[in-house]
Amino acid sequence: MRIRDFCLAALLTIGVAIGPAQAEPVKIGFINTFSGPGGVLGSEQYDGFMLAVDLAGGKFGNREVEVIKVDDQLKPDIARQLVDRLVKRDKVDLIVGITFSNILATVVGPAVEAGKIVVSSNAGPSTYAGAQCNAGLFVVSYENGQAHSAVGEYLNKKGVKRVITMVPNYQAGKDAFAGFKSTFKGEVIQELYTSLQQLDFTSELTAIRNAKPDAFWAFMPGGLGIALVKQVAEAKLQNVVPFYSSFTIDELSLPAVGEAALGNLSPYPWSPELDNPANARFVAAFKKKYGRIPSLGAMQAFDAAQLIESGIKGTGGKLDRDPLIASMRKADFASPRGAFKFSNNQFPIQDWYMRVVEKGPDGSLRIVNKEKVFENLVDRFHDECKMTGK
Repeated sequence: MRIRDFCLAALLTIGVAIGPAQAEPVKIGFINTFSGPGGVLGSEQYDGFMLAVDLAGGKFGNREVEVIKVDDQLKPDIARQLVDRLVKRDKVDLIVGITFSNILATVVGPAVEAGKIVVSSNAGPSTYAGAQCNAGLFVVSYENGQAHSAVGEYLNKKGVKRVITMVPNYQAGKDAFAGFKSTFKGEVIQELYTSLQQLDFTSELTAIRNAKPDAFWAFMPGGLGIALVKQVAEAKLQNVVPFYSSFTIDELSLPAVGEAALGNLSPYPWSPELDNPANARFVAAFKKKYGRIPSLGAMQAFDAAQLIESGIKGTGGKLDRDPLIASMRKADFASPRGAFKFSNNQFPIQDWYMRVVEKGPDGSLRIVNKEKVFENLVDRFHDECKMTGK
Protein backbone atom coordinates (compact mmCIF):
# COMPACT_ATOMS: atom_id res chain seq x y z
CA MET A 1 0.00 0.00 0.00
CA ARG A 2 2.90 2.33 0.70
CA ILE A 3 6.10 2.83 -1.29
CA ARG A 4 8.81 5.37 -0.47
CA ASP A 5 10.87 7.04 -3.15
CA PHE A 6 13.83 9.02 -1.87
CA CYS A 7 14.98 11.59 -4.43
CA LEU A 8 18.48 12.78 -3.52
CA ALA A 9 20.59 15.37 -5.26
CA ALA A 10 23.57 13.00 -5.04
CA LEU A 11 24.17 9.47 -3.77
CA LEU A 12 25.50 9.51 -0.24
CA THR A 13 28.44 7.18 0.29
CA ILE A 14 28.40 4.83 3.25
CA GLY A 15 29.60 6.53 6.38
CA VAL A 16 29.02 10.08 5.17
CA ALA A 17 26.44 11.79 7.35
CA ILE A 18 24.22 14.70 6.44
CA GLY A 19 25.60 17.85 7.99
CA PRO A 20 23.75 19.32 10.95
CA ALA A 21 23.10 22.57 9.09
CA GLN A 22 21.18 20.90 6.30
CA ALA A 23 17.44 21.54 6.27
CA GLU A 24 15.04 18.70 6.89
CA PRO A 25 13.62 17.14 3.72
CA VAL A 26 10.29 18.24 2.33
CA LYS A 27 7.94 15.29 2.66
CA ILE A 28 5.31 14.88 -0.05
CA GLY A 29 2.54 12.33 0.04
CA PHE A 30 1.68 11.31 -3.53
CA ILE A 31 -1.76 9.73 -3.45
CA ASN A 32 -3.37 8.42 -6.61
CA THR A 33 -5.12 5.49 -8.22
CA PHE A 34 -2.48 2.96 -9.24
CA SER A 35 -4.66 -0.15 -9.63
CA GLY A 36 -7.70 -1.05 -11.73
CA PRO A 37 -8.80 0.63 -15.00
CA GLY A 38 -7.77 4.08 -13.74
CA GLY A 39 -4.34 2.97 -12.58
CA VAL A 40 -2.59 3.94 -15.78
CA LEU A 41 -3.56 7.58 -15.16
CA GLY A 42 -2.06 7.57 -11.68
CA SER A 43 1.16 6.00 -12.87
CA GLU A 44 1.50 8.56 -15.65
CA GLN A 45 1.10 11.42 -13.19
CA TYR A 46 3.64 9.88 -10.84
CA ASP A 47 6.16 9.63 -13.69
CA GLY A 48 5.63 13.29 -14.59
CA PHE A 49 6.01 14.38 -10.97
CA MET A 50 9.18 12.38 -10.42
CA LEU A 51 10.70 13.71 -13.65
CA ALA A 52 10.40 17.24 -12.28
CA VAL A 53 12.03 16.12 -9.04
CA ASP A 54 14.88 14.57 -11.02
CA LEU A 55 15.38 17.70 -13.13
CA ALA A 56 15.52 19.74 -9.93
CA GLY A 57 18.42 17.59 -8.74
CA GLY A 58 16.32 15.93 -6.06
CA LYS A 59 15.91 19.20 -4.17
CA PHE A 60 13.21 21.84 -3.92
CA GLY A 61 15.06 24.93 -2.79
CA ASN A 62 17.59 23.78 -0.24
CA ARG A 63 15.60 20.75 0.83
CA GLU A 64 15.89 17.14 -0.24
CA VAL A 65 12.62 15.75 -1.57
CA GLU A 66 11.06 12.63 -0.06
CA VAL A 67 8.02 11.27 -1.89
CA ILE A 68 5.72 8.74 -0.22
CA LYS A 69 3.61 7.01 -2.87
CA VAL A 70 0.26 5.42 -1.93
CA ASP A 71 -2.57 3.77 -3.89
CA ASP A 72 -6.11 4.94 -3.11
CA GLN A 73 -7.52 2.05 -5.21
CA LEU A 74 -10.30 4.43 -6.31
CA LYS A 75 -11.96 3.82 -2.93
CA PRO A 76 -12.84 6.88 -0.82
CA ASP A 77 -12.62 4.93 2.45
CA ILE A 78 -9.09 3.77 1.57
CA ALA A 79 -8.15 7.33 0.57
CA ARG A 80 -9.35 8.63 3.94
CA GLN A 81 -7.21 6.09 5.79
CA LEU A 82 -4.19 6.96 3.68
CA VAL A 83 -4.55 10.68 4.36
CA ASP A 84 -4.69 9.96 8.07
CA ARG A 85 -1.54 7.83 7.80
CA LEU A 86 0.33 10.38 5.67
CA VAL A 87 -0.48 13.17 8.12
CA LYS A 88 -0.04 11.41 11.45
CA ARG A 89 2.58 8.73 10.83
CA ASP A 90 4.58 10.04 7.88
CA LYS A 91 4.18 13.71 8.83
CA VAL A 92 4.09 14.93 5.24
CA ASP A 93 4.24 18.63 4.42
CA LEU A 94 2.05 18.46 1.29
CA ILE A 95 -0.30 15.99 -0.37
CA VAL A 96 -0.21 15.76 -4.18
CA GLY A 97 -1.82 13.74 -6.97
CA ILE A 98 -5.41 12.45 -7.22
CA THR A 99 -7.07 11.55 -10.51
CA PHE A 100 -10.70 11.17 -9.49
CA SER A 101 -12.94 13.86 -8.00
CA ASN A 102 -14.64 11.60 -5.46
CA ILE A 103 -11.20 10.85 -4.02
CA LEU A 104 -10.24 14.55 -3.91
CA ALA A 105 -13.46 15.28 -2.05
CA THR A 106 -12.38 12.72 0.56
CA VAL A 107 -8.83 14.03 0.83
CA VAL A 108 -9.20 17.81 0.97
CA GLY A 109 -11.15 18.15 4.22
CA PRO A 110 -8.94 16.13 6.58
CA ALA A 111 -5.71 17.26 4.90
CA VAL A 112 -6.51 20.97 5.10
CA GLU A 113 -7.86 20.64 8.65
CA ALA A 114 -4.50 19.12 9.59
CA GLY A 115 -2.76 22.19 8.18
CA LYS A 116 -1.49 20.54 5.01
CA ILE A 117 -1.46 21.92 1.47
CA VAL A 118 -3.10 19.80 -1.24
CA VAL A 119 -2.05 20.07 -4.90
CA SER A 120 -4.33 18.25 -7.34
CA SER A 121 -2.58 17.12 -10.50
CA ASN A 122 -5.85 16.11 -12.17
CA ALA A 123 -9.15 16.23 -10.28
CA GLY A 124 -10.85 19.65 -10.37
CA PRO A 125 -14.42 19.49 -9.02
CA SER A 126 -16.56 22.54 -9.66
CA THR A 127 -17.42 22.71 -5.96
CA TYR A 128 -13.82 23.57 -5.09
CA ALA A 129 -13.63 26.10 -7.92
CA GLY A 130 -16.62 27.91 -6.46
CA ALA A 131 -18.16 28.18 -3.01
CA GLN A 132 -15.92 25.56 -1.40
CA CYS A 133 -12.63 26.98 -2.69
CA ASN A 134 -9.88 26.89 -0.10
CA ALA A 135 -6.47 28.48 0.28
CA GLY A 136 -5.04 25.06 1.13
CA LEU A 137 -5.99 23.58 -2.26
CA PHE A 138 -4.24 24.24 -5.57
CA VAL A 139 -5.51 22.62 -8.79
CA VAL A 140 -2.97 22.67 -11.64
CA SER A 141 -5.19 20.89 -14.19
CA TYR A 142 -8.58 22.55 -14.85
CA GLU A 143 -12.08 22.87 -13.46
CA ASN A 144 -13.84 19.65 -14.43
CA GLY A 145 -16.30 21.27 -16.81
CA GLN A 146 -13.90 23.43 -18.82
CA ALA A 147 -12.75 20.86 -21.37
CA HIS A 148 -16.29 19.80 -22.05
CA SER A 149 -17.44 23.37 -22.56
CA ALA A 150 -14.84 23.52 -25.35
CA VAL A 151 -16.54 20.55 -27.05
CA GLY A 152 -19.93 22.22 -26.75
CA GLU A 153 -18.58 25.40 -28.34
CA TYR A 154 -16.89 23.43 -31.11
CA LEU A 155 -20.14 21.58 -31.93
CA ASN A 156 -21.99 24.90 -32.11
CA LYS A 157 -19.53 26.04 -34.78
CA LYS A 158 -20.18 22.81 -36.69
CA GLY A 159 -23.93 23.36 -36.66
CA VAL A 160 -24.72 20.28 -34.56
CA LYS A 161 -28.28 20.43 -33.19
CA ARG A 162 -29.09 17.05 -31.53
CA VAL A 163 -26.66 15.19 -29.27
CA ILE A 164 -26.56 12.14 -27.00
CA THR A 165 -24.10 12.36 -24.11
CA MET A 166 -22.51 9.66 -21.95
CA VAL A 167 -20.48 10.12 -18.75
CA PRO A 168 -19.62 8.09 -15.63
CA ASN A 169 -22.01 8.69 -12.76
CA TYR A 170 -19.71 10.50 -10.32
CA GLN A 171 -18.72 14.11 -9.59
CA ALA A 172 -16.38 14.61 -12.57
CA GLY A 173 -18.93 13.04 -14.90
CA LYS A 174 -21.65 15.36 -13.66
CA ASP A 175 -19.30 18.33 -13.95
CA ALA A 176 -18.41 17.21 -17.47
CA PHE A 177 -22.04 17.16 -18.57
CA ALA A 178 -22.71 20.51 -16.90
CA GLY A 179 -19.68 21.99 -18.66
CA PHE A 180 -20.85 20.66 -22.01
CA LYS A 181 -24.35 22.05 -21.47
CA SER A 182 -22.96 25.44 -20.44
CA THR A 183 -21.94 26.17 -24.04
CA PHE A 184 -23.84 23.75 -26.28
CA LYS A 185 -26.83 25.53 -27.82
CA GLY A 186 -28.55 22.50 -29.32
CA GLU A 187 -30.66 19.78 -27.73
CA VAL A 188 -29.36 16.90 -25.62
CA ILE A 189 -31.90 14.25 -26.57
CA GLN A 190 -30.57 11.65 -24.11
CA GLU A 191 -28.18 11.60 -21.15
CA LEU A 192 -26.48 8.26 -20.50
CA TYR A 193 -24.72 7.53 -17.19
CA THR A 194 -22.42 4.58 -16.49
CA SER A 195 -20.45 3.26 -13.52
CA LEU A 196 -16.72 3.85 -13.04
CA GLN A 197 -16.18 0.11 -13.36
CA GLN A 198 -18.14 -0.39 -16.59
CA LEU A 199 -16.16 -1.63 -19.58
CA ASP A 200 -18.97 -2.95 -21.81
CA PHE A 201 -20.97 -0.25 -23.60
CA THR A 202 -22.89 -2.47 -26.03
CA SER A 203 -26.38 -1.48 -24.87
CA GLU A 204 -25.55 2.24 -24.82
CA LEU A 205 -24.05 2.18 -28.32
CA THR A 206 -27.07 0.30 -29.64
CA ALA A 207 -29.38 2.95 -28.18
CA ILE A 208 -27.30 5.71 -29.79
CA ARG A 209 -27.37 4.02 -33.18
CA ASN A 210 -31.14 3.67 -33.03
CA ALA A 211 -31.68 7.29 -31.95
CA LYS A 212 -29.51 8.69 -34.80
CA PRO A 213 -28.49 12.00 -33.20
CA ASP A 214 -26.33 14.54 -35.03
CA ALA A 215 -23.44 13.62 -32.73
CA PHE A 216 -22.45 11.47 -29.77
CA TRP A 217 -20.19 12.93 -27.06
CA ALA A 218 -18.63 11.05 -24.15
CA PHE A 219 -16.30 11.66 -21.23
CA MET A 220 -14.62 8.39 -20.26
CA PRO A 221 -11.26 8.53 -18.45
CA GLY A 222 -8.52 5.89 -18.41
CA GLY A 223 -9.33 2.30 -19.27
CA LEU A 224 -13.01 3.17 -19.70
CA GLY A 225 -12.14 5.44 -22.61
CA ILE A 226 -9.94 2.81 -24.26
CA ALA A 227 -12.76 0.28 -24.08
CA LEU A 228 -15.33 2.76 -25.38
CA VAL A 229 -13.34 3.93 -28.40
CA LYS A 230 -12.58 0.35 -29.43
CA GLN A 231 -16.25 -0.61 -29.15
CA VAL A 232 -17.37 2.44 -31.14
CA ALA A 233 -14.97 1.38 -33.92
CA GLU A 234 -16.03 -2.27 -33.78
CA ALA A 235 -19.69 -1.27 -34.06
CA LYS A 236 -18.82 1.11 -36.93
CA LEU A 237 -20.93 3.67 -35.09
CA GLN A 238 -18.99 6.58 -36.57
CA ASN A 239 -20.39 5.64 -39.99
CA VAL A 240 -23.79 6.60 -38.59
CA VAL A 241 -23.13 9.10 -35.78
CA PRO A 242 -20.06 11.38 -35.47
CA PHE A 243 -18.23 10.63 -32.21
CA TYR A 244 -16.58 13.27 -29.99
CA SER A 245 -14.95 12.69 -26.63
CA SER A 246 -13.13 14.30 -23.74
CA PHE A 247 -10.04 12.71 -22.17
CA THR A 248 -10.59 9.33 -23.80
CA ILE A 249 -7.74 9.54 -26.30
CA ASP A 250 -4.33 10.96 -25.49
CA GLU A 251 -0.68 10.01 -25.94
CA LEU A 252 -1.04 7.46 -23.14
CA SER A 253 -4.10 5.63 -24.49
CA LEU A 254 -3.46 5.99 -28.23
CA PRO A 255 -1.06 3.00 -28.51
CA ALA A 256 -3.65 0.76 -26.84
CA VAL A 257 -6.49 1.96 -29.06
CA GLY A 258 -4.64 2.10 -32.38
CA GLU A 259 -6.43 2.97 -35.61
CA ALA A 260 -9.80 2.78 -33.89
CA ALA A 261 -8.99 6.30 -32.68
CA LEU A 262 -8.51 7.82 -36.13
CA GLY A 263 -10.49 11.04 -36.49
CA ASN A 264 -11.29 11.28 -32.79
CA LEU A 265 -11.61 14.88 -31.63
CA SER A 266 -10.90 15.84 -28.01
CA PRO A 267 -10.28 19.10 -26.09
CA TYR A 268 -6.98 19.71 -24.30
CA PRO A 269 -5.18 22.68 -22.69
CA TRP A 270 -1.79 21.38 -23.86
CA SER A 271 -0.11 19.17 -26.45
CA PRO A 272 3.43 17.85 -26.90
CA GLU A 273 3.90 19.94 -30.06
CA LEU A 274 3.23 23.32 -28.40
CA ASP A 275 6.10 25.58 -29.45
CA ASN A 276 7.78 26.97 -26.35
CA PRO A 277 11.14 26.24 -24.65
CA ALA A 278 9.63 24.80 -21.46
CA ASN A 279 7.55 22.31 -23.44
CA ALA A 280 10.48 21.26 -25.60
CA ARG A 281 12.55 20.60 -22.47
CA PHE A 282 9.76 18.66 -20.77
CA VAL A 283 8.89 16.45 -23.74
CA ALA A 284 12.53 15.67 -24.51
CA ALA A 285 13.31 14.82 -20.89
CA PHE A 286 10.20 12.65 -20.52
CA LYS A 287 10.97 10.72 -23.72
CA LYS A 288 14.57 10.21 -22.62
CA LYS A 289 13.62 8.93 -19.15
CA TYR A 290 10.54 6.85 -20.00
CA GLY A 291 10.84 6.11 -23.71
CA ARG A 292 7.42 7.48 -24.66
CA ILE A 293 5.61 10.72 -25.42
CA PRO A 294 4.08 12.30 -22.31
CA SER A 295 0.35 12.69 -21.86
CA LEU A 296 -1.61 15.54 -20.34
CA GLY A 297 -1.61 13.85 -16.94
CA ALA A 298 2.17 13.63 -16.93
CA MET A 299 2.47 17.31 -17.83
CA GLN A 300 0.04 18.36 -15.10
CA ALA A 301 1.91 16.40 -12.44
CA PHE A 302 5.18 17.85 -13.75
CA ASP A 303 3.69 21.30 -13.19
CA ALA A 304 2.46 20.27 -9.73
CA ALA A 305 6.06 19.53 -8.79
CA GLN A 306 7.27 22.76 -10.39
CA LEU A 307 4.62 24.69 -8.45
CA ILE A 308 5.82 23.25 -5.13
CA GLU A 309 9.46 23.85 -6.05
CA SER A 310 8.75 27.48 -6.98
CA GLY A 311 6.84 28.00 -3.75
CA ILE A 312 9.65 26.64 -1.58
CA LYS A 313 12.24 28.70 -3.44
CA GLY A 314 10.09 31.77 -2.90
CA THR A 315 10.07 31.26 0.87
CA GLY A 316 13.81 30.71 1.03
CA GLY A 317 13.26 27.04 1.84
CA LYS A 318 10.77 27.56 4.66
CA LEU A 319 7.68 25.34 4.83
CA ASP A 320 5.46 27.49 7.03
CA ARG A 321 1.99 27.05 5.57
CA ASP A 322 0.77 30.61 4.97
CA PRO A 323 3.99 32.00 3.44
CA LEU A 324 4.28 28.87 1.29
CA ILE A 325 0.70 29.28 0.03
CA ALA A 326 1.37 32.93 -0.79
CA SER A 327 4.52 31.97 -2.68
CA MET A 328 2.78 29.17 -4.59
CA ARG A 329 -0.01 31.54 -5.67
CA LYS A 330 2.55 33.43 -7.74
CA ALA A 331 3.12 30.30 -9.89
CA ASP A 332 6.65 31.44 -10.69
CA PHE A 333 7.67 28.63 -13.03
CA ALA A 334 7.78 27.88 -16.76
CA SER A 335 4.91 25.57 -17.67
CA PRO A 336 5.02 23.36 -20.79
CA ARG A 337 1.55 24.70 -21.63
CA GLY A 338 2.93 28.26 -21.92
CA ALA A 339 2.06 31.18 -19.67
CA PHE A 340 0.61 29.86 -16.41
CA LYS A 341 -1.34 31.78 -13.80
CA PHE A 342 -4.01 31.08 -11.23
CA SER A 343 -7.44 32.60 -10.99
CA ASN A 344 -8.65 33.80 -7.58
CA ASN A 345 -9.79 30.24 -6.76
CA GLN A 346 -6.32 28.71 -7.39
CA PHE A 347 -7.45 27.01 -10.60
CA PRO A 348 -5.52 27.76 -13.84
CA ILE A 349 -6.39 30.34 -16.47
CA GLN A 350 -5.41 28.72 -19.78
CA ASP A 351 -6.05 28.14 -23.48
CA TRP A 352 -8.04 25.20 -24.84
CA TYR A 353 -7.56 23.38 -28.16
CA MET A 354 -9.41 20.72 -30.11
CA ARG A 355 -6.99 17.92 -31.00
CA VAL A 356 -7.51 15.25 -33.66
CA VAL A 357 -6.01 11.78 -34.17
CA GLU A 358 -4.49 11.39 -37.63
CA LYS A 359 -1.74 9.51 -39.46
CA GLY A 360 1.61 11.26 -39.79
CA PRO A 361 3.78 11.28 -42.93
CA ASP A 362 5.43 8.05 -41.78
CA GLY A 363 2.08 6.33 -41.29
CA SER A 364 2.22 6.42 -37.49
CA LEU A 365 -0.69 7.70 -35.45
CA ARG A 366 -0.38 11.10 -33.82
CA ILE A 367 -2.59 13.67 -32.10
CA VAL A 368 -2.30 17.24 -33.35
CA ASN A 369 -3.96 20.54 -32.57
CA LYS A 370 -6.83 21.26 -34.94
CA GLU A 371 -7.82 24.69 -33.67
CA LYS A 372 -7.87 26.87 -30.57
CA VAL A 373 -11.35 27.03 -29.06
CA PHE A 374 -10.75 29.29 -26.03
CA GLU A 375 -7.95 31.66 -25.02
CA ASN A 376 -7.18 32.43 -21.36
CA LEU A 377 -10.35 30.68 -20.23
CA VAL A 378 -11.39 31.32 -16.63
CA ASP A 379 -13.71 28.71 -15.14
CA ARG A 380 -17.32 29.77 -14.71
CA PHE A 381 -17.38 29.22 -10.92
CA HIS A 382 -14.54 31.51 -9.85
CA ASP A 383 -16.89 34.40 -8.96
CA GLU A 384 -18.46 32.17 -6.30
CA CYS A 385 -15.09 31.72 -4.59
CA LYS A 386 -14.56 33.72 -1.43
CA MET A 387 -11.20 32.40 -0.33
CA THR A 388 -11.43 31.37 3.30
CA GLY A 389 -7.72 31.21 4.08
CA LYS A 390 -8.39 28.05 6.09
